[in-house]
Amino acid sequence: MSKVVRRDIGPLLQELRNFLLGRKHTNALRFEDGIAARTQPPPNLPDGPAHKLAANHYVLRDARREVAPPVDVTTQKLLTEKGSSTKLPTPGKSYGWDKH
Repeated sequence: MSKVVRRDIGPLLQELRNFLLGRKHTNALRFEDGIAARTQPPPNLPDGPAHKLAANHYVLRDARREVAPPVDVTTQKLLTEKGSSTKLPTPGKSYGWDKH
């Protein structure tokens, strides 16, 4: 396989450009020899802590499955105090629309 000649400016202008930049210029164009191959080998991952146990139920330890919808505090308070006639807390003064 022959080396692909990359498109760029002349060598004298390259040196001037590198001097003015204060570093070596990196070409933003993509050439075939600078791109990863399309076919990659399969990953070789080490076994984790879940591979050391037999009948390891990872579903029970998954934090994503412990998420539940938010708890409504007013219904919880109503359920705990079913028999009592306590007034539920309100977020400030309320206007009695039905009291004319």
